[in-house]
Amino acid sequence: MQPVHKAQAGTFESSDIMILIEPLDNDGDNHIELSSSVGKQFKDQINRDITELLQKYEITGARIIAKDKGALSPTIKARVETAVLRSLDKQQGTLK
Repeated sequence: MQPVHKAQAGTFESSDIMILIEPLDNDGDNHIELSSSVGKQFKDQINRDITELLQKYEITGARIIAKDKGALSPTIKARVETAVLRSLDKQQGTLK
């Protein structure tokens, strides 16, 4: 599935992560751009968390920009999931 439009989730606050997802016009590969205050220690784990959620929702052809401020793995996964659902117009609940 390819994202329908741009979407974001998260904040720039400490211990959080801002995720922006947007569709790409390419051969279906995803492109992750990560900047993190703890990137030296946790870059690989953050990329795994993001990739895991993209695979769960079968997302292809997306650009993901992640700006991390020390978020824990459950927070990263929740932010990615929210951004993905918003980009697919599948967000449920009272807020959009």
